[in-house]
Amino acid sequence: MIAKLRGIIDTIADDFCIIDVNGVGYLVAASSKTLSKLSIGSEATLLTEMVVREDSLSLFGFADAWEKEWFNTLTKVQGVGAKVCLSILSVLTPTQLAQAIGAQDKTSFCRASGVGPKLAARIVTELKDKIVTIPVNSNKTDVLDETTEMPKNVSGTDVADYTKSEDVLSALVNLGYQRLEAYRVVSKVMAENADANVPTLIRLALKEFANKEF
Repeated sequence: MIAKLRGIIDTIADDFCIIDVNGVGYLVAASSKTLSKLSIGSEATLLTEMVVREDSLSLFGFADAWEKEWFNTLTKVQGVGAKVCLSILSVLTPTQLAQAIGAQDKTSFCRASGVGPKLAARIVTELKDKIVTIPVNSNKTDVLDETTEMPKNVSGTDVADYTKSEDVLSALVNLGYQRLEAYRVVSKVMAENADANVPTLIRLALKEFANKEF
């Protein structure tokens, strides 16, 4: 099992790169977001996941541990293969993935190539209660010198607050607000008013929306 590669970037293509490790070139498939952080001729480190099938052996590379954890989580959903997963990771960052799932926002996933409405619905449904965290022993400064974000859970909130946030979110959606935008507002008002009850949070969220309209 190859878990990490460090070497010189030899080639960068649309969906893969070749990294030269002591004279051996490894072809590593990666999301466009990871590939955009690389430059030919420079040294880089990629976390990797090896996928072995009957007729192939493939390496997938990631800029940080959280992206790799999302890859492993997404590929457990029926219909989400490795290539579709990279397509999702190309349009949504780990933070955006957490927000989209927390908001049950199917539209964001449909932006990815190979993801239709039915698959998007399956993803947000199956991952709604999943917790995606970075391994405790991961080194945040080891991969591309990027700062890795530390999530609490897929919805970005503490589990104890999940029901309350869902109640507020549901009320806003019923009032006609877009679910993803409503989720962002709910996350903001809950972070600033952790002890507030649901009716108070709804009022604060509506006030936030009113301020945005000016």
